[in-house]
Amino acid sequence: MARPMKKTPEEWKKEILDAAELLFLSKGYEETSVSDIMQKAGGAKGLFYRFFESKEETAHALGDRMFLENNPFDAVRGHSEWNGLRKIRELLAQNQADGKRNEINIQVEGILKDPRILAAAVAANRRVLAPLWRELLEEGIRDGSIHTEYVKELSELLPLLNFWFLPSVFPASAEEIRHKYRFAAELLSAAGLPILEGETAAFAEDVIERLSRREE
Repeated sequence: MARPMKKTPEEWKKEILDAAELLFLSKGYEETSVSDIMQKAGGAKGLFYRFFESKEETAHALGDRMFLENNPFDAVRGHSEWNGLRKIRELLAQNQADGKRNEINIQVEGILKDPRILAAAVAANRRVLAPLWRELLEEGIRDGSIHTEYVKELSELLPLLNFWFLPSVFPASAEEIRHKYRFAAELLSAAGLPILEGETAAFAEDVIERLSRREE
């Protein structure tokens, strides 16, 4: 039996997202229904639609929350002993180490086929990530670890690269995504930002393999 709505709206929203996270990681996104989420959260199914229009919107909100709870930009900001380029490389490493968020991101990649969710994701990346990238790039310019004339352009491009690699946004085979990645690595290196290499490249290969299997 569903319990009465005694919690505040924010508390209910948190419980719904908590339930979605647990279920996506244990059952998988595709196998989880709105009814499953609300059963786990302990509320009536109709309550879900007071906060979200669809399971896809929940997945998008969950991704945003997981990023903010473990924001790699915040994690590297306090390391005054690192130069700007080192901070960017460490940021990428920490982002790759966030196993739960990466697992869910791969599972829900298909939600970006919804133009409303894609538009919201692009707008959020532009609003939130571009200024953070610019901050690190400008720090690298000041300390001499980064040499580029394209700080503004790179800060706007970097948040968009993930969308370009996703087959749900730009349909592509695994080999075509690898070719895109090599192009992006050369482009960034030529612009003074050699960061898509080493462990980052190995992580990208793993993601490409998993995405390609999902598309089969």
